[in-house]
Amino acid sequence: MTDKPAAPLAEEFYADLLLVGRRAGLTARAYAESAATLLQWAGEQSRPLGSLTVRDLLYYIALRRTQGISDLTVAKEISALRSFGEFLLRKGIWTENLALELDRPKASRALPKVLSVEQVDALLAAIDTSTPLGVRDRALYELIYSCGLRISEAAGLLLANVHFKEKLLIVLGKGSKERLVPFGDIALEWLERWVHEARPAILGQRQVPEVFVNARGTPLSRKGIWKNFQALEAKSGVQSKVHTLRHSFATHLLAGGADLRSVQELLGHADLSTTQIYTHIDDSRLQECHRDFFPGHKDETCSETSVSEQVTVKYDV
Repeated sequence: MTDKPAAPLAEEFYADLLLVGRRAGLTARAYAESAATLLQWAGEQSRPLGSLTVRDLLYYIALRRTQGISDLTVAKEISALRSFGEFLLRKGIWTENLALELDRPKASRALPKVLSVEQVDALLAAIDTSTPLGVRDRALYELIYSCGLRISEAAGLLLANVHFKEKLLIVLGKGSKERLVPFGDIALEWLERWVHEARPAILGQRQVPEVFVNARGTPLSRKGIWKNFQALEAKSGVQSKVHTLRHSFATHLLAGGADLRSVQELLGHADLSTTQIYTHIDDSRLQECHRDFFPGHKDETCSETSVSEQVTVKYDV
């Protein structure tokens, strides 16, 4: 069978993921980009897609590793290629899904980097709020930190889903799942300044449903949020990424005594095990809990009865 040109085939795969596979938009785009990269490599090797072998795919993955991608990224790429293989199988380009022969590495998940409260304050204080865009950035990054938002969630946040009086957001997360997230007083202050003062100065009479817009008055993109944050990082001297604010939000909540289930709900994690990674970050909190709730041998002279009484008081229900 004659192979289709790389770009159209990748785009067709993207549409298939959305319409047939019902994949989330960001996942579909990431998978399509992985497929396009494979197609580009096959073209450079003058290898028709239908003639690729498992050995070719193994060589391709090995090549990707030499380009410095992590085990976690390799695992994601292999997942993408498996989906692409199913697509090629249905189209008759492959007679079997060769990508199923690729083993995904068991990536050891590194602990996420987090900022201290002081570092977050220093980062946000470095924003020049004398301009409308500065007010926007302060409101944006305050909200990301206050609510633990993903970049895509902040970019897609709608004015209709911001409830100022209740200090609540309706956030559209992964898999188009909605969740209710509260935000703090500082975030409220900057959000009101942005929405009621700075934002109208940019938009004039135009109506835009998204909360955050760029200088042209169009919705602020994920790339725009990331790029602006890079400039802020350089200016403040605090090494960070936008997503680090989300990690810091979760860690600071747990350090402050929030329970894991509540943090899971606020972050929009489908699986509690994803949230549990934050419990490994702040060992001081674990030590504090152990000291407060496990009497142990604090008093060598205390009787079994006195220890029992201590436990009863701590867990009074």
